[in-house]
Amino acid sequence: MPISNYTTDVKVSKTVGEIHDILANHDAQKIMTTYENKQPVGISFIYVVNGNEVGFNLPANYAGVLRAMKKDTGVHQKYCNEDHARRVAWRTVLYWIEAQMAMVEAEMATVDQVFMPYALLKSGNTVYQEFNQDKLIQLQ
Repeated sequence: MPISNYTTDVKVSKTVGEIHDILANHDAQKIMTTYENKQPVGISFIYVVNGNEVGFNLPANYAGVLRAMKKDTGVHQKYCNEDHARRVAWRTVLYWIEAQMAMVEAEMATVDQVFMPYALLKSGNTVYQEFNQDKLIQLQ
């Protein structure tokens, strides 16, 4: 089965704007888009958690999307290019955020619970990056 959203024609700028709107409508305090080579590659935002500002950083890994599409024989080659992979990656981030916010709205989880792996630490790394580098206590 091909990767979700692989036929999207929605511009990255529109999707990034939609993500900003969702986060703002769910009480994010600050929202920033990170760029590399004039292309958006991530969204950072801040929520107040227990009276403290907590930053989160969500990447849009278009290179991984492109690799997945190239491997999948069900994806037509016309979609297997960097620009299209960026559109797919950002739509995937959008739909994931929408799903996470649905969990928050349904009071099944809190914002900090659903985004915890992406929480920024004083080191500048995310919780997941520190965990993956064996700097945090490993789960048993």
